Amino acid sequence: MSATEHWWVYIIECEDGALYTGISNHLLRRWQQHTSGRGAKFFNSRKPKRLAWLEYPHDKRSAARREYEIKQLSRAQKLDLISIY
Repeated sequence: MSATEHWWVYIIECEDGALYTGISNHLLRRWQQHTSGRGAKFFNSRKPKRLAWLEYPHDKRSAARREYEIKQLSRAQKLDLISIY
């Protein structure tokens, strides 16, 4: 598996406490997109505060599957996940 085939699953905590879950094969670039307003629309009205959680490595398919699983969790469950990070 080459480096470009490795995918991260991540949770970003925003300044307002909101949690965003996403995937990327280039984590630094994606973080820069989110913080500069060129990332997900979710950040149009929110400012990323910190990378709260990471899971690696995945291929794109397993990362997308894991992202979906995390998005199905309640906020309390996501906070539990973050607390073990």
